[in-house]
Amino acid sequence: MNSFKNTLLQFTQNGMGSGNKELGLVLTVNYLKLINEETELPKFITFYNEGVKLLCTDSPAIDVFKKLESRGVKLFACKTCLNHFNLLDKLEVGIAGTMVDIIELQKAADNVISL
Repeated sequence: MNSFKNTLLQFTQNGMGSGNKELGLVLTVNYLKLINEETELPKFITFYNEGVKLLCTDSPAIDVFKKLESRGVKLFACKTCLNHFNLLDKLEVGIAGTMVDIIELQKAADNVISL
């Protein structure tokens, strides 16, 4: 069975899938809860475009991201994106990184999964 070893997860939108936004957020929270139950976790999760909203105030995913972060998962939000949406001061979990950080993580990963 494959693991998340050296896998980078990327959130590029505020939720999973296209279509219903509320459902997308429910799917995201459920997915993350299941990931958190795994023994081996992804090392990094990156967020850009509307994906940065998942780490900010009022996101239904904040608690599960905090749990993942406490287990060693590094969360990188695109600072340009946070600034674009006026959310830099609303980042509740993870760190504001640069696009260079995201590119370096993508290059170092064996697998990149965009959600």
